[in-house]
Amino acid sequence: MYPDHTTRPPTARAVELHHPTPLPTITPASAAVPAVASIVLPDGRVVTGYAISPVQPAPVTAKPPVSRAAVNVALGGVGFLAVCGGLLLLTSFITALAALVAQLITLAAVIFGGWIAVQVFSASGHRGGATVNIRKAVIKRNHFHG
Repeated sequence: MYPDHTTRPPTARAVELHHPTPLPTITPASAAVPAVASIVLPDGRVVTGYAISPVQPAPVTAKPPVSRAAVNVALGGVGFLAVCGGLLLLTSFITALAALVAQLITLAAVIFGGWIAVQVFSASGHRGGATVNIRKAVIKRNHFHG
């Protein structure tokens, strides 16, 4: 037997679409109790229940495309490179200054040494003046007898 209590096979029937009819919402006396909603199904049954609002997810804070730690490391690297360049220039400057001081010291030694040499070698020649030869000097009672 078939569901329609006949011996013949069921034929294709037109599809009937039933929309449930909602009943008016019952408002509770207390605000703490949610509203109860009831609907009537096409076959006459009444379904009653609480209306549940969909849960809204918490808003997600937008993450920056690059982490702050990575940005800090990159900026630290750039600063380190800038300092290294400055230190390289500073060491070059100190090296050049040391070379200049060494050359000035060498120049002063040459000039002063030349002046001393001129003084030593020019004293042997007579250019005038009085020459005093002291052979035997006798000093008695703070008085010179020559």
